[in-house]
Amino acid sequence: MKRLFATSCAALLIVIAPADTPAGARAGDCFDGSIVAAVPDQSGHSFARGGDGEIKEPVIDEPVASLPVSAKGKGSSKFKATVPVYFHVISPDGVIGNVTQTQIDDQIRVMNLAYTGSYGGAKTGFTFSLAGVTRTTNADWFNAGPGSPDERAMKKALSTNAPEALNYYSTTAEVYLGWAYLPGLTPSRMFLDGIVVDWESMLHTSDRYAGRYDLGLTAVHEAGHWLGLEHTFFGGCNAKGDFVDDTPAMRVPTSGCPLGKDTCPEPGLDPIHNYMDYSYDSCYFEFTAGQSQRMQDHFIFFRAGD
Repeated sequence: MKRLFATSCAALLIVIAPADTPAGARAGDCFDGSIVAAVPDQSGHSFARGGDGEIKEPVIDEPVASLPVSAKGKGSSKFKATVPVYFHVISPDGVIGNVTQTQIDDQIRVMNLAYTGSYGGAKTGFTFSLAGVTRTTNADWFNAGPGSPDERAMKKALSTNAPEALNYYSTTAEVYLGWAYLPGLTPSRMFLDGIVVDWESMLHTSDRYAGRYDLGLTAVHEAGHWLGLEHTFFGGCNAKGDFVDDTPAMRVPTSGCPLGKDTCPEPGLDPIHNYMDYSYDSCYFEFTAGQSQRMQDHFIFFRAGD
């Protein structure tokens, strides 16, 4: 087992406004169609992609600031890791949400295109390989929300080989696009590890998110959290930002693809094309070299088998 020492979370879905929120803004106010308060609260929770004035997706994460200095910089341009993926398909009736094997294969292919830099940006060194598929008919699990008893029951029953393997749960993700856990869960909570993704955000599944979140990149975003990345707008315009030096500071998350968006006085436009913003799928095309380093370091320390 890897070294695990992140603290546990307490309350769920606490919405707070960051310290550098624009004057007059309140928690939950929207700018460019996104949620101003989409930053982690002091319990370590954070919210993921948003759009059209809604919180589309919470990330319930464990703090990973405890990664020691000695563990940083371990990744390199020669880093390569294949992540096994256990894909858990949940349906309320055996029909709705029961995605096909072809759709699952397409989702893995999209993730690999993103993480190998085929769309643009840095080559991260990660590839994903489908290790197994489970299919479960359970209406409660299909509609489970983050932190709910149903989420816990689902994951206790289905979680496989965490934290080394990525457990991917395909559900409605309740009212969200999905959620994820950052590295560092304690052993007693390791069964929660993984990502939950709305099945309708996958390629060729429905028209619900057409033109917005329908290219399979929600899973790319969530896997980024699973590998240790914060949102590009984490911390707003403060000096530490998302703990990655080559992602320009941004005050608020993005909705759509507003070219030229620039919400911080520091150099650089908002990184709206980065997978860790809230942009539409069609706007996404990159991880940075710094993000690749951070993912590699966290994977080596928290997830790579001894």
